Order: sequence, then structure tokens, then C-alpha cells
Amino acid sequence: MTLRVALRRSVSSTARGCGIRTYRRGMTTTPTLPATPVAPTALEPRRALRVVGVSGSLHEPSKTTALIAEILRRVGAHLDVESSLIEVASIGPAFAGALTRDALPPEARDALEQIETADLLVVGTPVYRASYTGLFKHLFDFVEQYALVGRPVLLAATGGGERHALIIEHQLRPLFGFFQALTLPLGVYASTSDFDGYVLREGSVSERIDLALERALPILSHGGRETPSDRISTW
Repeated sequence: MTLRVALRRSVSSTARGCGIRTYRRGMTTTPTLPATPVAPTALEPRRALRVVGVSGSLHEPSKTTALIAEILRRVGAHLDVESSLIEVASIGPAFAGALTRDALPPEARDALEQIETADLLVVGTPVYRASYTGLFKHLFDFVEQYALVGRPVLLAATGGGERHALIIEHQLRPLFGFFQALTLPLGVYASTSDFDGYVLREGSVSERIDLALERALPILSHGGRETPSDRISTW
């Protein structure tokens, strides 16, 4: 005995009035929906990216600061940006003795606000005792733990020779990994021989900057910052 299931078209009273036909599960006919006019919307102009550089050098002038400034300049050659450069050598005395964020003077709080609201961070430090400088770390000790989640960060460092280049992978990348920041794939390391005084020479480091930015542009051209997940813990 063969069972046959009849499929019936069902039209609700509401649907009859608006011309929408509804179908029971199993029917192969695609319902025809009335065209809904879409009002044209003007695209909002994209604002300039806020790019903040941080130099952990304790000296002025500084090769580290010169490197960060050069990277900022090249970012601005590719994208519409508003850039600023925070120098630990300048603001260090303002926060060196502070133990809590509430104790910071206005200029140090302003620097923290710039860091926490940037679309891209370009951070660099000279190698000091096989790591970043103490004031560089002290500055980021005041940054809110979840303020940099998903933030693109380009890492840079300077040192006396090539043997210090792994500071980027062994010191800087873990630091910003703690903040759950999006550290960009390529960092930039420059040694003393890569500078003419405090000006970066043309050569492998200059090419490295261009390559690092080339890899970063697909991220930065979409607004830079990733949207943090709702699953991020705040414990």
C-alpha cells in the first residue's frame, strides 16, 4: 500500500492582503516576495587612522625614536593617518615615580589615552640588559589590561649589533600577547650600522619596513582594529 502525502498551499489572511504567498514544508516552489524599496544611503567618509608611535629610548636624540618616526612617515605615505609619537625620554620623569594610574600627572595620562585609543601602535625600544627599557615597561604597566585587544601593533627595536635582533620575538611579542593585541607578522630591527648619525640608511632595514607595511596594509585598510570577542574574560 502506497501512502501519498498531499501538500497544500496555505494563504494566511494577512498574506492575502499583501500578496505574500506562504508554503508548507516540502514544496519546491520558491515563494515570491514583493520588492522592498531600499532608500539610498550615503556612505560615511572614513576617518583618518589614529597611529601612535612609542619610543622606549631614554635618550634624545635617539636612533630608536628615529626608526619609529620613519615607520610612521611611511605609514602616512600609504594611508590617511593622524600620527603622534610618544617619547619615554620626554615624559618619563612625569610617571617614573608613580605606583598607580591615579597618581599620574596629566601628560602621562594623555599618553596612555593616546595608546589605548589608537588604531595602530608602532612601538620600539633599544635593547637594554637583553630586554626593553624599564620605563618602556613601566609605561605599559599603566595601560588597561583589555584596552589593546585586537589592536594591530608593529614591533621595532634597535641595538648595537645583529645579535640582539631576537628581542622582538622573545620580549616584545610576548608582552603584547598578554594584552591580546594583534602583533603584525614582521617586526623591524635596526643596529647601529644601519644609521648615519640619527638618520636611517637605505638598505635592508629600509626594505624590511616596506615589507612589514606591505603585509600589514590589508589589515590597516579595513580600519585596523579587530572587534573584540564577547568571550574575552575580564577576570
